[in-house]
Amino acid sequence: MIDRLSIDDQTSEPYYKQLIRHIEQLIESGEIVHGLGLPSERDLAQALNLSRTTVKRCYDELRSVGLLNAHGRGGTSVNNPEPFANSLAKITSFSEEIQALGKSASTKLESIDIWLDKTVASIFQLPADVSFLRVVRLHLADGVPINREVAWYEVSAVPALQNWDATGSVYQFLQEVCKVSLGWAEQSIEAMPSSDVESKLFGFKASSPCLFLKRRTYGVDSKLIEYVETTCRGDAYAYQVKLGF
Repeated sequence: MIDRLSIDDQTSEPYYKQLIRHIEQLIESGEIVHGLGLPSERDLAQALNLSRTTVKRCYDELRSVGLLNAHGRGGTSVNNPEPFANSLAKITSFSEEIQALGKSASTKLESIDIWLDKTVASIFQLPADVSFLRVVRLHLADGVPINREVAWYEVSAVPALQNWDATGSVYQFLQEVCKVSLGWAEQSIEAMPSSDVESKLFGFKASSPCLFLKRRTYGVDSKLIEYVETTCRGDAYAYQVKLGF
């Protein structure tokens, strides 16, 4: 397995995240299978010229989502990822998530236009005068508003996105039309009250608890492609994570 792993020193993606991504890809492709023993932390660190702490962090995170098993002195082996790999290891579109629950997904476009925003520019680490495409959508399940999504994209990086009709998966459009090779994403989740706009859209009589998601999606070259802020109604969302020991 070691000869199928590599580390890129030319990107900003942390080494342990590169390892996680590569091992996940090998598991999902079937190149490394259920029950296969993995190299020890020491052996893998020496082979890739990394610190043992970096490899340990990679293995620990893969164990936490159930992709790896720890067997004490027996080492580490691959779990069967089928029950949860799709939900924890991949980004899925809203439509895919809702359809998996047996519901009908739909989207209402609130706005799509060009913006200049100093705060967003700083997130992308670009000059303040750079133009961004701002897309605001309301997602519904069986006709009930579930979340409101505000997404930004650098116009010059994905110019074809200006012709997107804002339906379907934006990730599919980015890959198939804009020819962007998506690599990985970071997402945070926090609690917050709904704004006046969101309360009205969700049918709340007063400001109510919501989940606030912030996601940064990167290309394989670690360039930031998308920044998204999504407000999810608190009475409709639950996140499950499988934890290991």
